[in-house]
Amino acid sequence: MKVKRKLGCLAVLLAVGAVCCAAPLSGTMSALSALAAQAAASEADGVVDDGTGGGEGSAADIPARMLTAYKNAVSKIGSQVPACRGMRWPVLAGIARIESHHAQRKRIAPNGDISPRILGPLLNGAGVGENTTVFKDTDNGKWDGTATGERAVGPFQFMPATWNGSGRDANGDGQKNPHNADDAALGAAVYLCGNGRNLASRDQLKKALFQYNNSQTYVRDVLGWIDTYTEAARSSGGTVNVSVTGRAKKVIEAALARRGTPYSWGGGNAKGPSTGTCCSPSGKSGTRIRGFDCSGLTTYAYAQVGIRLPRTASAQATVGTRIPASAGTSALRPGDLVFYGYVPTSNATIHHVGIYLGNGQMINAARPGTRVRIDALSSMPDYAGGARLL
Repeated sequence: MKVKRKLGCLAVLLAVGAVCCAAPLSGTMSALSALAAQAAASEADGVVDDGTGGGEGSAADIPARMLTAYKNAVSKIGSQVPACRGMRWPVLAGIARIESHHAQRKRIAPNGDISPRILGPLLNGAGVGENTTVFKDTDNGKWDGTATGERAVGPFQFMPATWNGSGRDANGDGQKNPHNADDAALGAAVYLCGNGRNLASRDQLKKALFQYNNSQTYVRDVLGWIDTYTEAARSSGGTVNVSVTGRAKKVIEAALARRGTPYSWGGGNAKGPSTGTCCSPSGKSGTRIRGFDCSGLTTYAYAQVGIRLPRTASAQATVGTRIPASAGTSALRPGDLVFYGYVPTSNATIHHVGIYLGNGQMINAARPGTRVRIDALSSMPDYAGGARLL
């Protein structure tokens, strides 16, 4: 029997996206700056990436190793549920974004093992996350660490009883482990496919999501992230179909010419890529990586037309004509800076910057473990508007 669950955001409250280019702290920082610093400090602690960055068009908030797991599951689903149609990595990513924020703040080993384990609250009927049903123990604590009841487990927040039926060994180590990224992703794909759904059908996709969690809010939120990641995937061609002239063209061309350059925390300046500093909020050092962080890339690109930018994303938001987030992304023009911040109306909370390319895309140095690439604007949370300098 499939278990209907009230999990989602309740299971793991991880609302902080990947952070880069945060301003250094000072003894006189404002309360908002302190809030931003606190949020930045929780970014993807200890995540081990495979360095691929997911390629063009990947979503900037997904650790590369998790994206690899989602894509691996899609490649294997045909052998597990031959009648399944329409399984795509954005479907799995949409669920994992809500359930665990892609295992952010966890260590993801090369074989996919996630530590420490991701455990939901004890489902004892106390009403946590609107759940008032008591779930009795089914695994003697093997997966959820307790024999007194049940918890949802892993990046896809499986109930142990559900995992017993849907769990798969995707990495070939002889175990079906819900705390392994590859196994969990394939198990989720199997569960969503059922006896052979066509997930390319919006109606069938919704039915699969309702089976995963019988909540209107949950399904709406997951569908929103699936659509966001689908848009990001569409930019995978790496081409920019936009007519740009003048200085904006030079800025964009300079940034695009650096695609594939490694991300380096603190790296990059007006002259080009450089080794960075230690350390990002997740403890990643740029001292041995020659490349760019987000504001290093923008500093370099704008220097090619004689514009000297301050070094951090929050400081860059104070330059030029500010475009508020409330104006929407349609107010942007190619060459504009585009910002992401925890409080859209406060420059002090801005943690990320890119360069708008047009057509909903930006050139982006996303986070440690990635390379400079094209991403959809919607591939990162916390959109905070832009700035026009050209």
